[in-house]
Amino acid sequence: MKVLVIGAGAREHAIIDSLLADASVTSVIAAPGNAGMAAVVETRPIDVNDPEAVGALAADLTADLVVIGPEVPLVAGAADAVRSRGIACFGPSAEAAQLEGSKAFAKQVMAEADVPTAMSYVCSSVEQVEDALGQFGSPYVVKDDGLAAGKGVVVTSDRDAAVAHARECLAKGSDARVVIEEFLDGPEVSLFAITDGVTVLPLQPAQDFKRAGDGDSGPNTGGMGAYSPLPWAPSGLVADITERVLQPMVDAMRRRGTPFSGLLYAGLAMTSRGVRVIEFNARFGDPETQVVLANLRTPLGQVLLAAAQGKLADLPPLTWEPGFAVTVVVASEGYPASPRTGDAITGLADAADVAGVKVFHAGTTIRDDGAVASAGGRVLSVTAHGESLAQARERAYVAVDLISLEGSHHRRDIAEQAAADSVGG
Repeated sequence: MKVLVIGAGAREHAIIDSLLADASVTSVIAAPGNAGMAAVVETRPIDVNDPEAVGALAADLTADLVVIGPEVPLVAGAADAVRSRGIACFGPSAEAAQLEGSKAFAKQVMAEADVPTAMSYVCSSVEQVEDALGQFGSPYVVKDDGLAAGKGVVVTSDRDAAVAHARECLAKGSDARVVIEEFLDGPEVSLFAITDGVTVLPLQPAQDFKRAGDGDSGPNTGGMGAYSPLPWAPSGLVADITERVLQPMVDAMRRRGTPFSGLLYAGLAMTSRGVRVIEFNARFGDPETQVVLANLRTPLGQVLLAAAQGKLADLPPLTWEPGFAVTVVVASEGYPASPRTGDAITGLADAADVAGVKVFHAGTTIRDDGAVASAGGRVLSVTAHGESLAQARERAYVAVDLISLEGSHHRRDIAEQAAADSVGG
């Protein structure tokens, strides 16, 4: 099976790493890829946000399966362009991807499916925002209705900051909207499910860390680290979420005539009132993918192809490696506000030599002088597997400390609380 993977981040690098371990996968091509992917597979230049370019490349390569990583091409219709050429594609249609593309749309489907979520108001003016904020009180939760690269949500006790974020979102266009929600207490959980539009196959749960600094300080980011599975989670958590959240959403989308096929990602809060959905994404999350796939024993390519072909029900149950995985994101100076790029990265080989460690590239490139250099905000995901969560953490940080990137920063507390047998992170 020849597989084309669309994307350039650590998520796609981790997917490729898992695909290469699948005996049924004969070749993998990454488009556009990055320095880390180029070291192990063929790469092709592409504008990932151009659906027709994605479809044309898949046809030119005679790919057997296309896996679309990022959300923007999915919302733009890249999966539709691939399928229109008769090629199997792992990723939802543009219509189905609106579960991520519009938070207001997702709320509507959740209501139809009777899925538990935060109370909310959809606002199209600052006046409506002001009123909604008054209804819920502090802490205030303000979400950009559209795609915002994981940085469209503000949770704050400062009402002025909440209004300012809403105003910024609404200034994007005449049809711009924001969603004002009640604050959900409790630890957060990320749960991925592979689905063919009928059958739902949940993966192991993960927890990610969105804030830039230790102790959840600093600005929101696309994610600074993650771990999986969750030693503190109740034994029936995945089955409960599948029954109450994932399957009802897949069923609701099918009833609407827009079946969701691909990766359905539920961001959840374990509140004092039970599980509540924070948001849905329409693709593998980053950096959770790195840790979830690190634990997966079942060949990934066969699962993704079965989902793309509507044959998930024919697969045996997924199998998992015992133990835990932790990933730590190394970010460039200035991330997330204004990341600096072009700096050389050293120590990559030494880091990869640490037992249980893989270094997944995100924002990297090859300079003219041959050096691997930073090319984005999140530069690397250093991922380690261990028999215990504490061992996985130790290995990840040993590897991180061997890497040198001028001005870079990373969190030192990824999975720290969980490894110490306390809920959170």
